[in-house]
Amino acid sequence: MEVNRLDFYIGLSLAVSSSVFIGASFILKKKGLLRLARTGSTRAGQGGHAYLREWLWWAGLISMGAGEAANFAAYAFAPATLVTPLGALSVLVSAVLSSYFLNERLNIHGKIGCLLCILGSTVMVLHAPQEEEVASLSAMAEKLKDPGFIVFAVCVVVSCLVLIFAVAPRFGQKNVLVYILICSVIGSLSVSCVKGLGIGIKELFAGTAVLKEPLFWSLVVCLILCVSIQINYLNKALDIFNTSIVTPIYYVFFTSAVMACSVILFKEWQRMTIDRVVGTISGFFIIILGIFLLHAFKDIVFSWDSMPTYLRKGHQGFPGQHAYMALQSQSNQSEDEAKLPASQADDQ
Repeated sequence: MEVNRLDFYIGLSLAVSSSVFIGASFILKKKGLLRLARTGSTRAGQGGHAYLREWLWWAGLISMGAGEAANFAAYAFAPATLVTPLGALSVLVSAVLSSYFLNERLNIHGKIGCLLCILGSTVMVLHAPQEEEVASLSAMAEKLKDPGFIVFAVCVVVSCLVLIFAVAPRFGQKNVLVYILICSVIGSLSVSCVKGLGIGIKELFAGTAVLKEPLFWSLVVCLILCVSIQINYLNKALDIFNTSIVTPIYYVFFTSAVMACSVILFKEWQRMTIDRVVGTISGFFIIILGIFLLHAFKDIVFSWDSMPTYLRKGHQGFPGQHAYMALQSQSNQSEDEAKLPASQADDQ
């Protein structure tokens, strides 16, 4: 039990450090691209590759590589139901650092969202399963033979084929859920492959000849295939739809699919008590709410100064006496005035 608890805390540390590295990588890359834009170099969005000569961009790439490596290793030590949801912390790190280093404003909704992400992650850590159900590739092979997982895997493959060849050509350009569902559903299998490979590499360092196991290489091929599909359709979603819409929806569907796969394959919830199950699910929903607040209202100009006077000065009057609304930005106000008839504009 002590060994399992030690593995749990190692996996937790790797998952948190992964989020820090990945969140910081976005800031470093953005800083590098902004420096290039000031020098007049051809931007990446216009097909330029001058960023390859920018050391800040390379620092961001190395940071992201370190984060992904830590995330990969975390699956070998901690349950997937803990590691995957903690990926939300990278969004939190990116949002906080961007407000300091990129001068991107973090409004009240964003700050509340950050606090909710921290609260939800803490709740999940406190209630996550701490006993590893799969400790070797041979045990992984037995899990893969489970009829429940076979049915789940067949459903995943069939649903992805239907979405890719029947639904995506007709509705992919119009509905954001189509591409995200493909990425999320196939992502549940990719995380299972990552966890299996992590366990195999862990055994390899312990002296076991896992490279001779057909399962190890089967997991490698499956992982490459799944990740390729994920990258392809996630890029399509990001190219067509707003990032503030894609990111939270993808997080919710992807994490839900991974947790469902973990329940069926690894049975990480089997020995959990009811209060731990409720705590884990509650933490997950708190993180979802935090991610939503971070992204859905990030472009809205909203601060304490725009709140009603009685709230800012501590007035205790009846709330219904004042209207509660966010102030219009100057650009929106100008657009509204431009739409008014000339007679009404003169009256104002």
